[in-house]
Amino acid sequence: MNAQDPAPPVHHGVDAAEAAAAMIAAVGFPRMPGRVLMALIAAPADGYTAAELADRLGVSPAAVSGAVRYLQTIQVIRRVSRPDRRRDHYLIIPDTWYGLMTNNGPIYDRLAAHIEAIGTEHDDRAAQDRASEMAEFFRFMARRMPELVDEWETYRSGLRDS
Repeated sequence: MNAQDPAPPVHHGVDAAEAAAAMIAAVGFPRMPGRVLMALIAAPADGYTAAELADRLGVSPAAVSGAVRYLQTIQVIRRVSRPDRRRDHYLIIPDTWYGLMTNNGPIYDRLAAHIEAIGTEHDDRAAQDRASEMAEFFRFMARRMPELVDEWETYRSGLRDS
């Protein structure tokens, strides 16, 4: 390290971030993108570079590269370039979570229609019931998601005002 390089960042919340990443992986989120995402939650205000993420996670730069590409594709993080820095930094896009959730409303409706079709094309009553219940769950999610986002925005506004 030379005099112009900043000191390496102190990593905070490592154990909690790894536990959260394991939990979202358990429900289907890709493991390495989940680890990168949770690391970025605890990142300094200007984010982490790919090298800092690799160091923080104890993984190869290639693993970080694939993970950040995935997270950029689903529009959860962004890469920030600045002329006064040699390396790009990665940041979580503000308000990305509820945006992702609410944008799934049309998908939930289409998924419900496909699942319902599975049941209507089946002679087994148990299969029909499973398909019907699952389809209704996704329709419920499609209806409730905009309301939940409105509730979240009201709640979050109250938190900011406190």
